Amino acid sequence: MKSGGIDFIGDIHGCGKSLLKLLDKLGYQKQKGVYRHPSRTTIFIGDILDRGPNIRLALNTVREMVDAGQAQLLMGNHEYNVLTYLTPSKNTADTFLREHNARNSFIVRETIEQFDPYPCEWRDHLVWIAKLPLFLETERFRAVHACWDQAIIHAFRKEWPDRMCMDENFLHRSVERRSFEGQVVERLLRGASLKLPDNRSVTAKDGFVRHYFRTKYWLENPRTYGDILFQPDPLPKDIANKPVSDKDRQRLVYYAPQERPLFVGHYWMQGSPMPIRSNIMCLDYSAVKYGKLVAYRFDGERVLDQQKITYVEVKQPQDDE
Repeated sequence: MKSGGIDFIGDIHGCGKSLLKLLDKLGYQKQKGVYRHPSRTTIFIGDILDRGPNIRLALNTVREMVDAGQAQLLMGNHEYNVLTYLTPSKNTADTFLREHNARNSFIVRETIEQFDPYPCEWRDHLVWIAKLPLFLETERFRAVHACWDQAIIHAFRKEWPDRMCMDENFLHRSVERRSFEGQVVERLLRGASLKLPDNRSVTAKDGFVRHYFRTKYWLENPRTYGDILFQPDPLPKDIANKPVSDKDRQRLVYYAPQERPLFVGHYWMQGSPMPIRSNIMCLDYSAVKYGKLVAYRFDGERVLDQQKITYVEVKQPQDDE
């Protein structure tokens, strides 16, 4: 890849035409079948698949750039979901690593249906997706789909010092949530979370009942559970106002302000895109829910600058049809 600036791009979720608009806005041009920039490259933060109307267009565009050395793609939780949904289990005949229940089938339905007329192409994509890195780190930046947990990444690198991706054995073990591999996937691809106090549960906007909630990982001394909430769905007021227990406080992940810039996606942000903090940028602004497809134009700065954010609006369904 080129040694110049890097454009980090957030969760696309099948908004393929919006991706082309964003690449055009960033100054990329299609040359010999690949979107290229004369001096910059791209890092896609994951979640190219699922939900949107142009998943095949999005994935083919991204893969063409990666294969040509113009981009890198990180594993997102939706790439992982599709991969495990379609990988047969070694333990039980006629089953898969990810259960084919109503919820899991609904999440991957659009991806599978849109690739159904292209079975050979899809099988090749699945092999390629399985080799995606779980995170990237250089002297200038860090990037991961959901959460940078230094302790887990250190343990991963100690066990597998020569790679940043899963192999077949890792993939199969990762579906056991209590395994180390399961912890890696849960933290890096889905984020930091805590169990709701007092065995409570909440019904999210998508109708699913959840016993855990996603947490911020940049607060050094949070006071209440509401302070650390990092998801679109709110907590019940009594839980939000409840002081964080000492036990839960020990479980929180913390990314310090002096660490190198970190780029993530995953969290369905809304409103005007801006850095979360001077060294953390979330690039997921709910494009597929008619939000924004966001890029950050990084040139090695230690303090992230809102002026370096570029995006395209996805206001109506027809914007990406």
